Amino acid sequence: MSSFRRAGLALVIGTLSLLAGCATGPDKNSGRKFIYFPPPPAAPRVQYLTSFSGGQDPEAVSGKFATFVIGPESSSAAIIKPYGVAIASNQLFVCDTSARAVDILDLNLLTLRRFAPVGNSKLGVPINVALDTDGSRYVTDTARNQVLHFGADEQLLGLLDGTAFGTNVQRFTGVALTADRIYASDLNGHCVRVFDKATRQPLFTIPRNPLADESSEPGRLFMPVNVALDRSGRVYVSDMAACRVKIFEADGKFLRTIGSQGDLPGQFARPKGIAMDREGRIFVVDAASQTCQIFDAEGKTLLSFGEPGGDPTDDLASLNLPASVCVDYDHLGRFQQYAAPGFVLEELIIISNQLGAQKISVFGLGHKE
Repeated sequence: MSSFRRAGLALVIGTLSLLAGCATGPDKNSGRKFIYFPPPPAAPRVQYLTSFSGGQDPEAVSGKFATFVIGPESSSAAIIKPYGVAIASNQLFVCDTSARAVDILDLNLLTLRRFAPVGNSKLGVPINVALDTDGSRYVTDTARNQVLHFGADEQLLGLLDGTAFGTNVQRFTGVALTADRIYASDLNGHCVRVFDKATRQPLFTIPRNPLADESSEPGRLFMPVNVALDRSGRVYVSDMAACRVKIFEADGKFLRTIGSQGDLPGQFARPKGIAMDREGRIFVVDAASQTCQIFDAEGKTLLSFGEPGGDPTDDLASLNLPASVCVDYDHLGRFQQYAAPGFVLEELIIISNQLGAQKISVFGLGHKE
């Protein structure tokens, strides 16, 4: 058992709060084994629900999602190497870096379609995707060094790059939206670039002076990989080189950090995907510890899950080089069937895995009736 897991279990016992670990129980109806986090004596708060790769997933494997039917234009396969994930209107969007496409999985029809435009809108290495309320989508592409804006009809509407800021060295990775702004993390520029959504014109960077000395700029970003926004408009950036999550006001004012370097609960080694839920909880996946950590709005560690356990059957719930996470409330009914009897889902936690057979893992945060 790793130091990360041992520390997590000790903290559960000591505080009776939500921290790392898993517990399992049999499904009396199907013989399926349920996997929960945290372990007794704490009440379960997260359950592993299912996973899939988008191809002909064997339904005989316990916990797998139903088989997806791949259209003839995409008959070559399933999700290869996913990064960013987003969900809306019964569709799960997955940025597939190896396929150079965005895979779109219809959760009602159980079909997979590969969006791989050609011509001047051809994707190079799509990393993350953000969905707007009008059905349009923004895709960051590290090969093109751009953010591509596609309409709901999948036609290219526009491009964003760093030239508007007077630089050509940008490498966009994360993307997040408000009603009037686009936030795109720039790995090479060590900042988040903020654009006006209507005009696509640059507004400012976060931090305002990306090259400032760290001693005078505690909010300096080193490797801003992913970006997310909470309901108040605050900006959360996973800084992989700093092993921290850094939080800013919507106007770029630095507020505070979450985490530090290490392998204990509340610490990071390679933080990547980040998301917030309606309660202000913060979800961060770490590609090194291969876990997803949950923090409260103040940055206190609540729970960690995904690390392989001692029981081989727990591998279904293990994360394998996780890259991105999103939280969803609109599709609970679609996944409630995978919940244990008496476990009521409150929200879904969807995580992409860049390695292994389980490319997309779905967990449910909930409670026992």
